[in-house]
Amino acid sequence: MQKRVAFHTLGCKLNQVETSVIKNKLRQKGYTEVELGQEAELIVINTCTVTETADTECRQIIRRGLKGAPTASVAVAGCYSQLQPEKVASIEGVKAVFGNINKTHIANIADEMSQWTSPKVFVNDMATATGFEGAATQVFGERSRAYLKLQDGCEYSCTYCTIPAARGPARAMEMQAIAYECMRLADQGFHEVILTGINLGEYRSSNGHRFIDVLTMMDGLSLPYRVRISSIEPNTLSREIIDLVASSDLFAPHFHVPLQSGSSDILKSMKRRYNPEMYRRTMESIRATKSDAAIGIDVIVGYPGETDALFDESVAFIQSMPFTYLHVFTYSERSGTPAALLPGRVSEAIRKERTRLLRSMSKEREREFWTKQLGTVRTAISDQYDRSNDLLRGYTENYIPVRFTGRPALHRTPVKVRLTDVGQSWVNAELV
Repeated sequence: MQKRVAFHTLGCKLNQVETSVIKNKLRQKGYTEVELGQEAELIVINTCTVTETADTECRQIIRRGLKGAPTASVAVAGCYSQLQPEKVASIEGVKAVFGNINKTHIANIADEMSQWTSPKVFVNDMATATGFEGAATQVFGERSRAYLKLQDGCEYSCTYCTIPAARGPARAMEMQAIAYECMRLADQGFHEVILTGINLGEYRSSNGHRFIDVLTMMDGLSLPYRVRISSIEPNTLSREIIDLVASSDLFAPHFHVPLQSGSSDILKSMKRRYNPEMYRRTMESIRATKSDAAIGIDVIVGYPGETDALFDESVAFIQSMPFTYLHVFTYSERSGTPAALLPGRVSEAIRKERTRLLRSMSKEREREFWTKQLGTVRTAISDQYDRSNDLLRGYTENYIPVRFTGRPALHRTPVKVRLTDVGQSWVNAELV
């Protein structure tokens, strides 16, 4: 019997990593992957619920998958399934609903689903979650890059966020297991490893090891690839971590540090664990220690109570930061969160305009950073290759998108390039 499976993943990079784990397990069970929309016996959708649109998108993806494979069994997993299992189970065509603890068990019962006459729900209460399932894995299409999930869950109480309810309490991979995975990735020939987690900076092993201990241990392993930290909360980004990343050849000089708002009043309302001045000190510490580091910032616009004056305060603060790029999120009300009950709702039109303004600012600042880097020699790893003109595209260690001409043998391998001029959405470079 032919066994084909189609996948679709919504949301964060961690979801993509977990989908890769599911893919590997289904491959071991004899399944062949096909594109969503093609004929298949199984459709797996790994969902997100960070924004309200993610819920709607999930339903649309399910319908699209069933249009191409009307007899397929549909398994829906992830954060939306965790928070709204009955809603997901009620969608026509869904055979199984998996929460975040259970999602990697899909392969164990995949062959049985076609026989079920009604949906089954496999969702546990995340509040009591204690187990950690994490491993190094490759995300589809990224052959030079691997992701190492070190941590899961979050115990913060940010008023706008559903992640603690969807992911459960903080838990982590043990140090010995991390060392094993690091060496396994070295044996497999990857050139970049990205450390992922829901709240990486709150990593704590059963023996009390913290995130700085993980980084220090990795730095001592003489690993043949570069390591990139995906995202880290500002209150957990210590001077010790900044100094280690800046001084070590192992770590990419790239910090992605969520801010959410530059207004002290809004940060207080969000129940974030820092204020603007604390954030400023962290940013200035990064720039003073590693002047060529890329700095990314997450910002939420349109949070309840964000008046014009408070938004202007936030913009002024953000402009004063030495950032490279912004990830701008338009606030959306999430059922069950304290923020959804707050007064001072911002109109959709104003939210969109504020989003547009900050994204425009991000593009300008990004190009300024690229321009300052012209003439420097960087290490780039390509993830795209155009055979028609021998053009390679990839990223430098400090997260500059580059394109350069080179032989096919250089694809997905670290090469030295000199940045020459700024293009439309990349920087042109030449091999050194």
